[in-house]
Order: sequence, then structure tokens, then C-alpha cells
Amino acid sequence: MKLQKIVSRLQELHPKEIDLSLDRIQSLCKKLGNPQDKIKAISIVGTNGKYSTIQAMFSILKEANFNCNIYTSPHIKSINERFVFNNEELNDEDLANLLEEVEEANNGEPITFFEILTAAYFLKASQYPDNINLIESGLFFRFDATNILKNNLASVVTSIGLDHLDWLPENEQTVEKIIFEKTSSLLNSNIIIAKQSNKEITDNIKKTISNNRSNKFFHNENYSFTMQENDFFYYEDQFGGIKLPMPNVKGQFQLENVSTAIATLRILKDLKIKDDHIKKGILKINCIARLQEIKSGKLKELVKDHKLYVDGSHNPLGAKVLNEYLESLDCNKHIILGMMANKDHNEYMSFFKDISTLTTIDIPNQPNSIKGGELKDKLNGFSNINYKESIEDAIKSIPVKENDIILITGSLYLAGEVLSLN
Repeated sequence: MKLQKIVSRLQELHPKEIDLSLDRIQSLCKKLGNPQDKIKAISIVGTNGKYSTIQAMFSILKEANFNCNIYTSPHIKSINERFVFNNEELNDEDLANLLEEVEEANNGEPITFFEILTAAYFLKASQYPDNINLIESGLFFRFDATNILKNNLASVVTSIGLDHLDWLPENEQTVEKIIFEKTSSLLNSNIIIAKQSNKEITDNIKKTISNNRSNKFFHNENYSFTMQENDFFYYEDQFGGIKLPMPNVKGQFQLENVSTAIATLRILKDLKIKDDHIKKGILKINCIARLQEIKSGKLKELVKDHKLYVDGSHNPLGAKVLNEYLESLDCNKHIILGMMANKDHNEYMSFFKDISTLTTIDIPNQPNSIKGGELKDKLNGFSNINYKESIEDAIKSIPVKENDIILITGSLYLAGEVLSLN
């Protein structure tokens, strides 16, 4: 209860108009003794795959007996997920005390919610100077609150695509502008660039970071992976190749994220990551709401023997890789969809081929989401489309046959509701 009260108070400090700038976060961190200067971090920027890449690195680092601090956003079920220290989520009481301390230092000044959470993370992380920090940037990076680090071990650029366009002026809502915002001010150290959806995006990233003095490592130039028979894949970089078991996360796109994580940790030679750490670590990745199969619980009971997945994808790039996974399965696929109002709903669904049924729903507790009935009307290109008010009604209404799968997708907020409900 105390934590919820503090969170509500901090949200009220949020300015009505946000000018993208680092002034507020720098000013607050200065009052806190510049804790961001006392930590060593790996920064992760991009559109898709940030969370999964972090979780893969975390799993490998734990195998190598490292303690990690992790900062991610948004959270799926509880705000505590954003604050991991010494490999554990911060409990309610400690998080409430931490936020209270930062609130006091801020002294009622206007500040965004993300900025105050970031300052709180830096303050707590500075108590563990030997830990490795895995820090996910917010929407963009040039003016992102996380972009004030001193000791940056590496910057990881995951796949970049169109998302959060409403933050950009109308004449600048392009992938080139997003690439500029995400990569033009990467900190000098090592930059690892993941596989991108096309060569133009990779070339544009190269151009944008051409004056950055960091060591640069590109997928397919400096590291790569290939699928092998019998549940193995082969990873290779300048240090040699490793035959690896398939990780415990599904989809070709997850192999891309896992390979980027491996490349990053092997490039940081001081970490002394061994092949065995990688082999064991990639079998223990914990990815919430990223093609996560729900194997037990209330909602699973409704689908009985059929497979139920939840995935928080919400942009075209996410839809594309999700569909690639679905197309690899020989069964009927049923999608339950809920989305935020500011997304391109038709563009998102245009990537899904061969879907047996589509059921739109309302996202509970989300005033900025599109109503399921309105979403159904917008997606009139789908022949077998229905609207149901609740997640349970949607599941019950689907005519499943043997081996069918049901996928709930379209929003991380919806994924959080599904996991809480289950």
C-alpha cells in the first residue's frame, strides 16, 4: 500500500508537456551524488528484442557467478520487475524507501515518471559497484534518462523498426529518424549491432555511428549463427565457434537475441565468459510475455489440452517475427488481440497469415487502449473475426481442434493482465 501511494505521488509530478532533454535527470542525479558515475553498465537500445537480449545475458552471467543489477521497462505485472539488484527483484518495502529518498531529493520539481525511476535505479545500483548493470533504454536514446552513464562497457543495438511514432513530429516519423534518435549518441566503448530486418537499416545504423570511436561488431560481419539439425545451433565470432543447444525460448527471432547476448559477453574479454557458461545459461532464460507458453493456471484450464501462448508484441516488427514462428507450426492458429489506441492496428495484423480465427478484446484497466469492438470494425479485412469483452470469454468462444494453438497478443499491458488473471 505504501509503495502504491508513493508511485501515485510520483506520477503526479509528470509534466503535461514533455520536452525531450537530459537536464531534469542530470539535475536530480547531481543532488543524489551522481550515482550513475559509480556503476559499470551494458546499455541496450532498439525497438524489439531488448528485454529478451537482457534476459539471455543475465542467464549467462549468473552461470559465470556474476551478480547483476537490471533496469527494464515497462513492467508486466508489478513495478518491482524494473528493479533487480544482486540478481533479485527489490521487495515492496525497500522499493518504497528508495523511491521516497529520491522523491525527497527531487523536492517537488517537475520530472517524468521514467526519469525519477531511473534516478532511483542509479542510486540503488551505486551500492553495488562491482555488479554488472544491464540497462534498457526507454523509447529513444539521445535524450533518454539512461543516457548519462560514465562507465559504459558496451552498447547493444537490437532490431530497429517503426514504433512510438507519436513522439516524433509528423514530418519526421521515419525509420531513419528513429535510427538517429536511438544510435547517434551511443556512449564510446563497444557497440554490438544485432541482425536487422533489412540491409538498409543496417547501412543507416553504420552511417549514423560512423563518427563514434567505439569498437563496432555487426551481425553477419563479426558474429553469426546458423541453425543445425537435431536441436542445435552454431554460433561463431572472431574468437571461434560453439555448438550450442537450442535455448529454452521459442522462435527464430530469439536465436537472434541470444546470439547478440553471446557476442556482447564474449567481446568483453575481462568477463572471462566460458563456453560452458553460455551452454548452461541459454537453457535457463526467463522471458516473461515473450512467446511465453502458459502451462498451468486458470486460463490454461479453459484451453484444456491445447497450447496457450502470450506475447507482448505491439509493433509491425514484432508481428513479423511472431508470424514467422506461427508459420513454422503445422496447426490451426487462433489470435486473441488487444491493442493500445495509438498503434497502427491494420499494419500490425497485416503480417499474420493463415489465421483460423481472430478475436478482439478490451484491455482491462487501460484507458489509452482501443475498445475491442472498435478494433474489430477497423480490422474488417479478416473474414473470421469476433469481439468478446473479456479474455475468458474470448478463450471459451474459440472453436479449437486437436493440436490448435491460441495466441494472446498486441500489447505488453494486455500480457500483464493475462498473466495476473492466470
